[in-house]
Amino acid sequence: MSNRYARIRDELDRAESADPSAALEHLRIVLEEVSELLDEQLAHAVVDYELSLRAAGAKAGLTENAVGPRLARTPMLAPYARPDKRVTAKEIQRARYDKKSGAPAAGIKGNVPAAPSTTTSKPMRFKPRRNT
Repeated sequence: MSNRYARIRDELDRAESADPSAALEHLRIVLEEVSELLDEQLAHAVVDYELSLRAAGAKAGLTENAVGPRLARTPMLAPYARPDKRVTAKEIQRARYDKKSGAPAAGIKGNVPAAPSTTTSKPMRFKPRRNT
């Protein structure tokens, strides 16, 4: 079992024995931990077990639209997140391919910084093909 599960159990035990005002802090920690754990399990489900976004969301009690942003926050799929901080089926396919081929997370164009240019060139100009 993961350390995360032990922390959740520990915080629940503390919340159960605390007065209501103190229990709120412990329960908030539980919510955050469970949310992160759910996101990571969603990522594993769609990449490792090839569940669709809809199927994974349904199993987690989420709509298909709620799954993409959650996946984008996970370490597994963050490199594939689009600029709007979502992961779609297209990015998941890429992550599956990269995992199967053993390639490191390639990410998408919007997330990979461009290599610095070593040459300075003039901007391109439009030149008409004909004078007429």
